[in-house]
Amino acid sequence: MAGARRLQMQADERWQEFSQRMAYQGHPHLAVEAFDPIPEVIARHNERNVHVLRALASLDERRADNPGDDDSPLMQELQRMDSKINVLLDIVDRLLVPASVLPPRHPVRFNAVGVVLPESLLTPADTLLIRLHFDACRALPLELPARFGRSLNDGSAFVYFCEMNELVEDGLERFVFCHHRRKVAEARLAGATESVLGSKHRM
Repeated sequence: MAGARRLQMQADERWQEFSQRMAYQGHPHLAVEAFDPIPEVIARHNERNVHVLRALASLDERRADNPGDDDSPLMQELQRMDSKINVLLDIVDRLLVPASVLPPRHPVRFNAVGVVLPESLLTPADTLLIRLHFDACRALPLELPARFGRSLNDGSAFVYFCEMNELVEDGLERFVFCHHRRKVAEARLAGATESVLGSKHRM
């Protein structure tokens, strides 16, 4: 009984922490399965997740570094090379993991604390493995051990990550921050475009 109460208190604390942090929202390919938290396997997951997060950050930075105001021949050539690299990465990624073998897409909201996902995906295991495939690098999923936190009122549930080292946590926080910054920039760009189009129509 004391153990169950302690786990519930931990789940409540993690939910509060999750709710106070910035979160990624999207529809990545998502799978949930039971997980046996063997220390050696956890260590391998942590190491692999660090590499995946670094790869995602590198790809994201390359897409973000696209200054349209610089029309120098060198910059134009670098942009052409960047486009070719993106195409090659996409081809390799699709060959490694065809869309037909990826798990379905689901709405999620997550940060370095945990993830909100459809409750119907959960299994009754004590420890779960959350597998997230992102479009930028579908062949390299994040694989995050987690525990059930709570059911929510909209058919979703909160699970909190466990057995995560500091490098993975820092990488997740950076990933969420970069995603949020990109969404803000896209919203501003869309607003500026609508403003310009509106002024043209008024003329």
